[in-house]
Amino acid sequence: MAKEITGYVKLQVKGAAANPAPPIGPALGSKGLNIMEFCKQFNARTQDKAGQVVPVVITVYSDKTFEFVLKTPPAAVLILEAAKVKSGSASPNRNKVGSLTWEQVQKIAETKMPDLNCFTMESAMKMVAGSARSMGVTVTGKAPWEN
Repeated sequence: MAKEITGYVKLQVKGAAANPAPPIGPALGSKGLNIMEFCKQFNARTQDKAGQVVPVVITVYSDKTFEFVLKTPPAAVLILEAAKVKSGSASPNRNKVGSLTWEQVQKIAETKMPDLNCFTMESAMKMVAGSARSMGVTVTGKAPWEN
């Protein structure tokens, strides 16, 4: 028989750096979960993503057990990494902080594809390019589908 789900907890934690300090401790403690057990499992599964922000969705069951699913890093984090800038622009319509090529946009879209609600690489690239534009990062060159 399936376990009864009592709730979900969504967090963004740096890979291989989970510890019981806030925000993890209070979020899981309020649900009655074993915080150290989550930290050990999370750190073990994110060894290859050390330092990257990793969103995680934790499913909480009625018997105080849990399962968690790792998501891909946020598009904004990947865009900042690729553009080699520290943060987005405060006024993206006026001040541009960096630029990406369409090849970089494609790599980010391929990484994000499992978590995006689109079916084609073209639409995934358009979503990533839109996120970049709203951060003040320009996409240089000609889009691959405009040939």
